[in-house]
Amino acid sequence: MEFKVAGSKRTSFGDATDVGGAPSRLSFYSNSSDVDVSLEDFEQFAMDRLRVLKGIEEGRTRGRKAEEIDALVVDLWRKHMRTPNAADITTKDMISHFVLRLAYCRTEELRRWFLAMESALFRARFRAESPESQRKFMEDQKLPYKAISSTEFESVKEKLGQVARSLNQPVPTADNIFYKVPFEEVPELVSARRVYLQRGFAFVPRDQLASIVVGQFRARLSKALALTNRLWTSTIAVEEKDRLTPIVEALSMRYLGADYSQPSKGVVGLQDLDNLAKKSFPLCMRHLFFNLRREHHLKFGGRQQLGLFLKGVGLKLEDALNFWRSEFTVKMTTEKFDKEYGYSIRHNFGKEGKRVDYTPYSCMKIITSTPGVGDHHGCPYRHFSQENLRSVLEDQQLSSRTVDAVMEKVRNRHYQLACATTFEAIHGCPSDGINHPNQYFEQSRRALQGGQSESTSNGQQLGPVHNEPPHPVERATLLIPGP
Repeated sequence: MEFKVAGSKRTSFGDATDVGGAPSRLSFYSNSSDVDVSLEDFEQFAMDRLRVLKGIEEGRTRGRKAEEIDALVVDLWRKHMRTPNAADITTKDMISHFVLRLAYCRTEELRRWFLAMESALFRARFRAESPESQRKFMEDQKLPYKAISSTEFESVKEKLGQVARSLNQPVPTADNIFYKVPFEEVPELVSARRVYLQRGFAFVPRDQLASIVVGQFRARLSKALALTNRLWTSTIAVEEKDRLTPIVEALSMRYLGADYSQPSKGVVGLQDLDNLAKKSFPLCMRHLFFNLRREHHLKFGGRQQLGLFLKGVGLKLEDALNFWRSEFTVKMTTEKFDKEYGYSIRHNFGKEGKRVDYTPYSCMKIITSTPGVGDHHGCPYRHFSQENLRSVLEDQQLSSRTVDAVMEKVRNRHYQLACATTFEAIHGCPSDGINHPNQYFEQSRRALQGGQSESTSNGQQLGPVHNEPPHPVERATLLIPGP
């Protein structure tokens, strides 16, 4: 894949009105097309697709069945891949895939995640296609799979019937279509004992055809990710260091939820903090807050993580200065605090330096941080030892069953789902998903007040959920030719 600055020509992109239908809009993404695209759309299309993949991940980790995932994909695709002209949806599909391929080719962990989510997306889209569209797609991709003959069917009919009966399915007849494929290409069907094996081949019924095609998709994408990584490392990252590289590298850690760069409309006073910390702070902020109360100091990473969170929930600059000053001056003079720490607090509120109004950290930023010795910032689900985390969860009066469920999600690296499980156990209601500490806080206040905003001790209302504003990006054009 190669990137060049192109002319001012723009491409119109389509409306994702359906996932299925004919002709097939599926692709193995083997080749990209020559398309002019603005940098604004380059990033926005990738973010739209990322929302789809993140939604699939959440559905899978919550244990949704295959049919539920299929329905979820249809809803996500329609919601996030919608564009003005339905005729050009394929173009947006291609661009968004290749941009995210660049973003997620850079480490083994990123490649593994992208491969799993793209394969799940492809499976759902393939299953939504009509049988004729599926057949046509396989022909177009020159997949070497053909239905077995009636003679061969008769020779294995009894064995196929045994498999069907073991699965409580109707016994196959001559009208049913089976494909004969190497068994190693359908490991999930083999491991689940859903196919008959003979001399190294699996006999796959047409309704399980997706497993065959997804296996091909996964193998090709895995190879393409490795090749893209080499190209990114050797060429693209350096050549595009002032334009594409920052966008691409940020995508894998991009927070896609509500914007918390501005403080909540409500006001949180100093007198409210201890009560709110006990009831509504996520574990990461609760840990920082009470360590600050106990030790009267936090290192820079902890001050940034907690300070920006408190700003986001509605703590004003003057109260923030008083809060940090009251803690730190237990161990130092007021003059030393004002000289060494006051500036950074005012800076976070956009009152010093470049006067940038800094945004509270998202879950992804916190999870990917690297706390050192003596630090308290980071994500407890990611950075605590299992023994320490279990002890902290038990201190919050969670049942042993809930603690085990949280620890299982942690072992599987689903840290945000672990946080959501903790939230649901504490509040006795489902969460909307946890992607940001301030989102946890807002959901908590709504849950504790039965969906109503809560008044603080000074009579102010704690603010509502923020709406996500459009993300401004540089407008330029980009040519994406084929490999």
